Amino acid sequence: MDRQTISRLAHAHHPISAPIADESVARLLDRATARTEAGRALDLGCGEGAWLVRALAARPGWRAVGVDLDPAALTRARETATALGVVRRLGLHHLDAREFTAVEPFDLVLCVGSTHAFGGLSPTLAAARDHLAPGGLVMVGEAFWEREPSRAVLDGLGAERDDYADLAATTDRVLADGWTPVSGYVSSPQEWDDYEFAWTGSLAEWVLDHPEHPDAPAAREAVDRHRREWLHGYRGTLGFVTYLLRRG
Repeated sequence: MDRQTISRLAHAHHPISAPIADESVARLLDRATARTEAGRALDLGCGEGAWLVRALAARPGWRAVGVDLDPAALTRARETATALGVVRRLGLHHLDAREFTAVEPFDLVLCVGSTHAFGGLSPTLAAARDHLAPGGLVMVGEAFWEREPSRAVLDGLGAERDDYADLAATTDRVLADGWTPVSGYVSSPQEWDDYEFAWTGSLAEWVLDHPEHPDAPAAREAVDRHRREWLHGYRGTLGFVTYLLRRG
């Protein structure tokens, strides 16, 4: 089973691909879109378009574009947008986010939980800058170390110590790249646990409902590995911060 399919199944009950609760998503989006009644938003690595469809439902004057490599996720995004009556204001592109180009800049560029697509936080911010209108905002979500990771945690994540920094150093990197945080949000331990239980639970439920599916053993292995890495590894060590940034 490929990574995109696993992710799509695992996010069945938590479409935001990050440890952020619905009420926190609503607050972040309200803050990000409140400056103008009519604007344009771009999500680089939009998945099922959860951020964009919520923004469009809350802001009738806004339009949005989502970019992702998973065609099934984009189909789901279109279905959700249709159900909410916002599909005419949403453009979706089946494309590597690094290859996306646009004629007009955007008032808001999002990349929450997808910075790996660009190779890290700084390359993500560089890509976002290329799409941003003057005075626009970038919303970016990135992991950080809540405490010093052990070798076992790093091995479980397939990560190196320098892949992330603590919150202070992560913020310093953002500032050094020429960005000013105008707002931010650190996910709570409860949000992390809710997200991980949803991730492992949704995928495990699919396995239970499809025991004869040829991909069931691989999905079960993914569930067990993820649960083990979380509960016996990075729980309490890996944090997540969502910044709202402006240039300068």
